[in-house]
Amino acid sequence: MRAHRSLTDYLLYAWGVLVFAFLFLPIVVIIVYSFNEGRLLVSFTEFGVSPFRAIVDKPAIRNAVWVSIQTGAIAAVIATVLGTLAGVAMARRPGRWVVWYIGLLLLVSVTPEIVDAVALLPWLVFLGQDAGLGIFNDGVARLVVGHSLFSTAVVSYIVRARLVGLDAQLEEASADLYATSWTTFRRITLPLAMPAVLSGGLLSFTLSLDNTVISAFVQVSGTTPWPVYVLSALRSGLRPEIAAVSTIMLLLTLLSLTLVWLVLRRAGDSSSQIAATMTGN
Repeated sequence: MRAHRSLTDYLLYAWGVLVFAFLFLPIVVIIVYSFNEGRLLVSFTEFGVSPFRAIVDKPAIRNAVWVSIQTGAIAAVIATVLGTLAGVAMARRPGRWVVWYIGLLLLVSVTPEIVDAVALLPWLVFLGQDAGLGIFNDGVARLVVGHSLFSTAVVSYIVRARLVGLDAQLEEASADLYATSWTTFRRITLPLAMPAVLSGGLLSFTLSLDNTVISAFVQVSGTTPWPVYVLSALRSGLRPEIAAVSTIMLLLTLLSLTLVWLVLRRAGDSSSQIAATMTGN
């Protein structure tokens, strides 16, 4: 028998609808205004696709988008490799050191980005100028270093959560059959952790796309990522092409998050395992 709903239930439903509308209506507005043929974003004239053509026609926009995608891809690869190794070590070599290491990862995760940015800028300048390491004078290299810090911690959490929930008997059996450590890692451990590795890499790419604070500090001329370009465009007025690129970035982010969800759902990983990992349990 269907339960009778009280006035409180309807009020809660209405409040939930208002909260979701407050959160997502601005995104809907940006998507609609990305088809604005007007000169300024806030002045809607008529629907058209000119803002999307500007992505190809204007070198500054094209370069900013390319820098963001390039940085995100490289940072995701680096964070995935380092985070996977760290996650495997924490799951398969437990001990007192794991508590301290997770504490360091948590410190990286909760430190405000402005603090990381202020710390990274003089450090990268020292490495590039004083220490003579020319790679740290490259804008993309600077962005990759800044973006991969937080992403590495995220990948470490996810990989550890995946392996902690799996029995190590297969890896022990591989060792009993005289397989080397590298062979066991390549043929047993890595396939077991692959869903978490893939999802961590996709999350790293997503996190890099919207990194603004660190990017604004460590970028150099000629390698301005898209979020910093949008921030600087506020001074002269936002144009519709900014909404168009933002819409494309949104679609890329949603695609990445959907793939993460599908991979974790297929692997059977739960949010409780990741939460337990982040608290050191």
